[in-house]
Amino acid sequence: MKLKTKMMVLFLAIILVPLCFGAAAFLGFGYHENINLFHELTKEDIMIEALINKRFMSYFTLSMVIILILTSALITAWINNDIYKPIKGLNRAMEHIAEGDFDYRISNTATGEVGQLYSNYEQMRLKLKENAEETRQNEQKSKELVSNISHDLKTPITSIKGYVEGIMDGVADTPEKMDKYIKTIYNKANDMDRLINELTTYSGIDSNKIPYNFHIINVSDYFSDCVEEVGLDLEQKNIRLNYTNLVPADTSIVADPEQLKKVINNIISNSVKYMGHDNGCIDIRILDEGESVKVEIEDDGKGIAAKDIGNIFERFFRTDASRNSMQGGSGIGLSIVKKIIEDHGGYVWATSKEGEGTCMHFVIRKYVEIKDDVIV
Repeated sequence: MKLKTKMMVLFLAIILVPLCFGAAAFLGFGYHENINLFHELTKEDIMIEALINKRFMSYFTLSMVIILILTSALITAWINNDIYKPIKGLNRAMEHIAEGDFDYRISNTATGEVGQLYSNYEQMRLKLKENAEETRQNEQKSKELVSNISHDLKTPITSIKGYVEGIMDGVADTPEKMDKYIKTIYNKANDMDRLINELTTYSGIDSNKIPYNFHIINVSDYFSDCVEEVGLDLEQKNIRLNYTNLVPADTSIVADPEQLKKVINNIISNSVKYMGHDNGCIDIRILDEGESVKVEIEDDGKGIAAKDIGNIFERFFRTDASRNSMQGGSGIGLSIVKKIIEDHGGYVWATSKEGEGTCMHFVIRKYVEIKDDVIV
């Protein structure tokens, strides 16, 4: 029964029960008086009648007092059980919430408004607990991110220092050695730049403020330049690069060239990091999908387990193999890929087979120019 209904019933009982009892008594008393009209009363009868009336009024008053006491007791018990105790329990629960204890539960046996209030509290408790757990995990992952990037920055810095000292000490005493040292320093500096860019982009993801500068870009020209750039780096790492472009020469997309380059670099960087063997191979394919352009970047590395393939685009997620390796990594590279591609109106996914390799796929819609209500 609802709280409002209970209150109406109780207050009606307070009013009607005494009225009904009094009306019945007075009607009975009036009936008795009417009977007396048909009889001549002696003095003794009048005294007896007065005594009866006095006793009746005493009993009536006592009955009314008892009824009021019982009614008050029922109201007090109801208020205590249905209002005071639930509010007291809810107050105690809110104190636990204020102290950060989101595991404190209150039994919900009540119905009506109080039961709904308990249900709302339970939903609030679960939501706060979920938010607190998410905050704790994000703080832990942020600490892990800082630790990973610090470790990953330290490695190229150490290498750069070592090669620079080698040059200063004259160890690179031939043009070939000097060229090797300089290229190595350049590659390590690129690794540092990539990590710093990841951290900057990650900050933009958290605040949803990644800066975009969209342009209409020709697919063939853009990816040819990208392949030429990444090819030099892969050559230094003894990784073969194959490039296939199957889209028409005039195909264009609307994209941010710099952000799209991050997508390609992050995917290739992941492929290189977890290649698992020397003399690897990476294939980049640009495919025509009708209204869209599909890009596939495939490697012949160690692949990703089926249980992990659905999670690799989550922030901070790293597979068991990578977590236990010495490769490091921030764990945010592919989450950045997903964010940028989705902000371009596309979508990204991965296919993989352990021991054979991984293929990253992403799709971006083609640019279609509209002139005079005609699509050209």
